[in-house]
Amino acid sequence: MTEPDRASEWEPRFRFSGRAALWLPVIVSFVVQVPATVWLARLGRAFEGSLGDEPWLLAARLGLAVAGPVALVFARRFPGPVVAVVAAAAGAYTMVVAGGAAPPYVALAFAIVGAVVRGARRWAIASVAGAWLLTIGLGLVVGVAWQPAPVTAATLALVLLVVVGESIRSRRARYDELRRRAAERRLGAAQAERVRIARELHDVLAHSLSQINVQAGVGLHLIDRDPEQGRAALANIKAASKTALDEVRSVLGVLRDEAAGAAPLVPEPGLAQLPALVDGVRDQGVAVALELRVPEGAEPARAVQLAAYRIVQESLTNVLRHSGGAAARVAVGVEGRMLVLTIDDDGSAPTTPPQGRGAGGGRGLEGMRERAELLGGRFGAGPRTGGGFGVRAELPLAPVARAGAEASG
Repeated sequence: MTEPDRASEWEPRFRFSGRAALWLPVIVSFVVQVPATVWLARLGRAFEGSLGDEPWLLAARLGLAVAGPVALVFARRFPGPVVAVVAAAAGAYTMVVAGGAAPPYVALAFAIVGAVVRGARRWAIASVAGAWLLTIGLGLVVGVAWQPAPVTAATLALVLLVVVGESIRSRRARYDELRRRAAERRLGAAQAERVRIARELHDVLAHSLSQINVQAGVGLHLIDRDPEQGRAALANIKAASKTALDEVRSVLGVLRDEAAGAAPLVPEPGLAQLPALVDGVRDQGVAVALELRVPEGAEPARAVQLAAYRIVQESLTNVLRHSGGAAARVAVGVEGRMLVLTIDDDGSAPTTPPQGRGAGGGRGLEGMRERAELLGGRFGAGPRTGGGFGVRAELPLAPVARAGAEASG
């Protein structure tokens, strides 16, 4: 069972709080101690006459029986002082009823457990130990004939109450920790999902808008002298915008329909869509050569294929937007257990800004690096020795466990 499951399982046990948790010990203590004290006092007077000659004993019993429940009213705000007061009242009650029949002083049990649970462990131990030792000592001084068995049983009961309170406190602390971890995990998962969605939208929109921008420039340049080429540019703009809309709807549809298990509007892009991606870039005047060498039976996982597609897409977008190159080469192949991507162009290599950001202040290179590292792979990019700019990414054919849910997106 996972930690969030345990937290959910324990949660109803600790929802008993508020007014019920405050007043139930008070009511139970009062009902057990006060009516029983009166009844036992009358019963003793009827058979022994012991209280008939000393009515102050009945008043003392009743006063001490009421003192414990009344003190419990303040146990939530002052658990330490309350357990001290109740322990003193219980000790005095034991002295008054010594040798006679009396109900148990259950208010002390509630005070001890409540104090330990609320973090006043030292108050509880010191108060109970001091009151109990003082009661036994005073009883011996005034000649109370304590019986070893009841004294031993009462001592063990007090120790057991402290242990019970500590057990409940530990369980509550563990539950709070589990709930805190579950909340952090939910927050982390939500943040990771937001990052994943932002990365997908960045890749889709950056590439598509770059295509639209280039084709719009071509159309404006040729619309008067070469209407056919202008119409072709408009057709390319329409196709690029339709593809972008479909992908954006698919990404956003995950947020809307994931809980219902709905299928995405369009399949996630992978290696099979690379030729179409390259064709779109060729239509914008960049000669792109594609080498796709993936042996049969060595197909990467879907998460790896999506990451590879996005890395190639972002790299070609950078070629269009920043390098000014006329040609590019995309090579995708399998080396051992890794899918290796190489994207080179013959343009002017941009200077890579700090933090791995792409040219122009964007986050293209950083996003590609994150995709590769989330899957347990490696990423590198920079100017080539012979001119131009190069990107190389190595992705495991099967993503490692630490990639998690974000990598699967």
